[in-house]
Amino acid sequence: MNRIVIIVASLFLFALSASAQSKVYCELLGTQKFLSTKVTVSVDFGQERKFFGDNRMVDADGKVQEFNSMVDAMNYMGTLGWEFEQAYVVTVGSGAGASNVYHWLLSKFVGEGGDPNAIKTKQIINDEERAAAAKIQEEAVTESGNLLE
Repeated sequence: MNRIVIIVASLFLFALSASAQSKVYCELLGTQKFLSTKVTVSVDFGQERKFFGDNRMVDADGKVQEFNSMVDAMNYMGTLGWEFEQAYVVTVGSGAGASNVYHWLLSKFVGEGGDPNAIKTKQIINDEERAAAAKIQEEAVTESGNLLE
């Protein structure tokens, strides 16, 4: 009888913890670099795209990351908890100018607080830098106004 109670309680706790998480998706878009074996990877989380936006992945210093292959990029994403779902290739152009764009769909379970391992893109870094500069400028204007009083 105790085993049944423990099993039911465990299932209840598992269902409760699973409901606090949701599955999110992202798409890696890999393009071969010209005259190189490396690939440049852009990330699509479903975010709003700006016309001149840059969704390439960057490291902690804001430098665009290059990967040896799409598998190298997937290994990196795997360390952040992302799991492979599906992949396909789209060939752009024709003849000698043709190139492949690799699309890899990934998923991850995240809690209510969002993704603790959010990936930075060049556009996100640029937006954060602009916001920080605007905040500094606003603080300087406010401080200079206080000095004049």
